[in-house]
Order: sequence, then C-alpha cells, then structure tokens
Amino acid sequence: MPRYLTQHTLACLTRQGTETLAQRMQAGATARAERILVNMLEGKMFVEFRADSCEALEGWLKTEGMHFDFLVRIEWEMRGDTLQPAE
Repeated sequence: MPRYLTQHTLACLTRQGTETLAQRMQAGATARAERILVNMLEGKMFVEFRADSCEALEGWLKTEGMHFDFLVRIEWEMRGDTLQPAE
C-alpha cells in the first residue's frame, strides 16, 4: 500500500488536543497514520500515512475535517547508502 506524507498546521491546539488528533489519524480505516512528528513551537505536524491512493487519503482527511498544508506520495527512500523505491 502506498505511503504519503502530509503537513498540518496545528493553529492553537494544546498538546492534549494534538495527541487526540494523532490518535484519530492512527485509528483511520481508509487511511492510517504510521508515523507522526510534531513541533509544538511552530505548530506543525508531519504524518506518514498508508492509503490505497492519494484521492482516498485526501477524501478521508476532508471527511474527518483534518485540514492539510500539503500531501505528497513517498516514491523513494534511502536504505543504507542507496536510494530505493519506497515500499
């Protein structure tokens, strides 16, 4: 299943609110968050999702009311010292 990276602006969410949002992302059925990175000082969240397609992920985020700044498919990644197709 393809992986995607999204960025979200947290605005004025507290740490507890951010944690609740992250838990919702991890509990998704259509799209599921695998890794979540947060910078509370700058109010940014970066999330690695697995989803069937970009359209499925975008639709799920919109249905859940989760706004995003960008969404990009992960096509390549470094493994060791070699760039490999993402799995």
